[in-house]
Parts: sequence; C-alpha cells; structure tokens
Amino acid sequence: MENYIDFIAGCFGGCAAVIVGHPFDTVKVRLQTQSPGAKLYRGTFDCFRKIVQKETAHGLYRGMASPLYGLAFINAVVFGVQGNVSRRLTNPNTLTSQAISGASAGFVQSFICSPMELAKTRVQVQGASLGEQKFKGPFDCLCKMYKAEGVKSLFRGLTLTICREIPGFSSYFVCYKYLCDKFSPVDPKMEKSIYVMLFAGGFAGVFSWISTYPIDLVKSRIQADGVNARPMYSGAIDCIKKSYNSEGPRGFFRGINSTLLRAFPVNAVTFVTVEIFLEWAKVNNDDNLTLADVVQESAYL
Repeated sequence: MENYIDFIAGCFGGCAAVIVGHPFDTVKVRLQTQSPGAKLYRGTFDCFRKIVQKETAHGLYRGMASPLYGLAFINAVVFGVQGNVSRRLTNPNTLTSQAISGASAGFVQSFICSPMELAKTRVQVQGASLGEQKFKGPFDCLCKMYKAEGVKSLFRGLTLTICREIPGFSSYFVCYKYLCDKFSPVDPKMEKSIYVMLFAGGFAGVFSWISTYPIDLVKSRIQADGVNARPMYSGAIDCIKKSYNSEGPRGFFRGINSTLLRAFPVNAVTFVTVEIFLEWAKVNNDDNLTLADVVQESAYL
C-alpha cells in the first residue's frame, strides 16, 4: 500500500493548490508575457483589477481546467516519486536524500507538466488580446497545435521545464524538511504542528520559485510566443538575449510578486493536505486495504 499512498496524497494536495492559486498564476503569466513596448499592466494589482474589470472574475480562472486535472496528476507524480525514491535511499530523512528524491520527482514530472503548462499559458495569454479567441480551452489548444505542427509542438519548452523542475523540487523538499525539523518539537514522538507545516510548506514554495523564476519566465515567453502576434524568438537563447536587451536583469523577474503571493498559500495548503492524508493513511494502515478502499474512504476526509 505504501508504494501508491504518496501518489494519492499528492493528488489531493494538487487539487487544493489549484483552487487556491490559479488566479495568481493567471496574473503571473499575463505579466511575464506582455510586450515590453506595449505594456497592458503596471504591476500585479493593476493586472488583477484590469482582468476582473474586462473579463470578470472568470478571467482569473481562465485555463483552469488543464491545471485542475493536470496538477492533481502532476502532484501525484511528484509526491509519489519523491516518497518512493526517498524510502529506497539509505537515510531517507536526511537533507541529501530529500534533495535527490526531489530532483528525481522534478525530472519525471517535467514530461507531464510541459504540455499542460503550454496549453494553460496559451489559453491565459489569449485573454489579453482583443481579437478573436483562438482556443476554446486547454484541450482544444493542444489538439490544434498537434494538427498544425505535430507531436513535437506539444513539448515546446520541455528543456526549460526540466531545467526549472530539477533544482526547483530539490530545493523545495530540502527547505520543507529543514524548516519542519528546525521548528518541530524535540521529542520525535510528538507530531509537528499544523502551523509549522503551513509555514514550512509556504516558505519552501517561495524559496523554490525565487531560485528558478528567471528560467520560468523564459519558458513562459517561449510557450506563449506567437499566440497574439508573430513569433518573436527563435529559441531560448534568443529569448534570453532579447529580454535582457529590452528590459535588463530586472526583466527576468517580471511578475514575481504575484508568483510569490501565490506560492506561499498554495504550497502551505499542498503540504498540509498531503501530510494530513498520509497521517490518516498511517493511522488506518491495514495490510488488506486496497487502492479502491483508500480512494473511497478518502472522500470523507
């Protein structure tokens, strides 16, 4: 049972994360991808206000279908791979083990995350254009890209996603483990407080994003390139050069305020949800318990 319980816990954590964090993600993508020469938004709060004014609150949740199903699955993969890898290491509770298992989880889930983020980004960005909407939703976006350019087009930005996720998830789990150990009771028999989990999870998310944000910005620009206008970049290096020439070093942190505002509550909720589910599973541990039993009983949590 322990081989798949981490996957289920991650799934629940992912659902909670999307509901809390998607509006912030929409703002982040809009700020990251707006043209430097024709800015629609002055900053995070101005972007929030204009999206709600022009598109209603629904605009903040544009493209949510893909991450709602996708992030549940992605988080299942992340926490499932991380949990299973760490248990197979000699000392699973060390920071080194957390770094290795986190990096492994980041690499594996990049192949799932990349096309999902591609579709989400393109649907989110098209809302900023006053012209005709190209995509009805994330699935429609992927279908049209596949018909026009083939399978390869669905993995645009994959290399950048891998470069973001390996160090991102490595630092994510290391930071969470370190903070939980630092602020938890000395007595190992005592459970760590839910407040410690919220703080550690939230700060782990913030730290992870700060360390990988420039890569994420370049990835978003590559994935959004050509949605509302002619393509601007020939590749990642070209995007980095043009972004630096037009905006300087600060340009690589465009939209980071909305990202960090989102990162703390989203990751706090994610870790608490995962930890509560794992604790529930531990208390109800039964060698005869099947996967169907876990899913059915978890509906009452």
